[in-house]
Amino acid sequence: MKLSRVAIGAAACVMAAASLSVSAQSPVELAAASGAPAPPAGWAAPRTEWGDPDLRGTWPLDAVGRTPTERPPNLGDKAYLTDEEYQAAIASAESTAQGYDREDQAGTIGSGHWFEWGRPLKQTSLIVEPANGRIPPLTAQGETLSSAMRSSWNVQQFDRISDFNSLDRCISRGLPSSMTPFPYNNGIQIFQSPGYVVLRLEIVHETRIIPLDGRPGLPGTMRNYLGESRGHWEGDTLVIETTNLTGETPMNIVGPGNKPIPTSPEQKVTERLTPVGPNTILYEAKIEDPVVLTAPFTLRFPWTRDENYKLFEYACHEGNTVVPNYIKTTSPRFVGKLENPSDPAEWVRDTVQR
Repeated sequence: MKLSRVAIGAAACVMAAASLSVSAQSPVELAAASGAPAPPAGWAAPRTEWGDPDLRGTWPLDAVGRTPTERPPNLGDKAYLTDEEYQAAIASAESTAQGYDREDQAGTIGSGHWFEWGRPLKQTSLIVEPANGRIPPLTAQGETLSSAMRSSWNVQQFDRISDFNSLDRCISRGLPSSMTPFPYNNGIQIFQSPGYVVLRLEIVHETRIIPLDGRPGLPGTMRNYLGESRGHWEGDTLVIETTNLTGETPMNIVGPGNKPIPTSPEQKVTERLTPVGPNTILYEAKIEDPVVLTAPFTLRFPWTRDENYKLFEYACHEGNTVVPNYIKTTSPRFVGKLENPSDPAEWVRDTVQR
């Protein structure tokens, strides 16, 4: 019995030490474990003309586009690919990237012309906490909200504008979705001036303006799709705390095979951007939403600077005609009445009320 207790105690110490070792890894070590290049010997984060760490540049997220946000369930707690698996993932990504040429040669146009598939990381998911790399279970209220979520991915008959989510309507991807890869328009640009950091997002052409001067947040009655952000520096790390979100955007990318995850006005996002090399930032985001989630979760992955990447206009759907056309062609109340309404504003008011 004494030996068993000793063995159990020793095992517990080993497990605690392993956990401490992982959590004690520096941002440089964490980025390198994911496949980012190590910085040159003696490298130090550059400074702006006014002395802040310099994060300026273009950081497109297609650099991590082949790593899923959530880890496939069959991988369990496996956080990283083996060297062999990583090389196979890179080869697969390179083959997929040739889709444009294959379609061009075949005289077809498909996803190869449209999608920015990107490259994989060595880590198996962008979510690193909890250990299984997946969004934690939802609360009872979160499940109720999830079951009521509607979008162009899970609705075939559209009766009102609320049948479309914020991305369908080209309003916002929300947080944390806006900071994770998408099949296209993955550009992120960082601008800085004394007292401010600005994140320009290519998709949905949103811009996050983040003051660094310690000013108080907006009143809780004032809500934005990307919330209200306040930033400060902790050494070389930019820390951004975001509250005052609307609760009207999905927490994940809604699409085939994805369970829609809602958000609530109680959501809080804490991001950390740390320069770890001449062209690498380690990005981390902790997402808390006690209304929806039974526990927080954390995203962490490296960003790679690419000044050759060009941001394009995100026109979405021209003239905002797609939403009314979906409603007029699928809702029974418009059968035989496909002519354009004489007063678009009146049509919108009627559709919102319904």
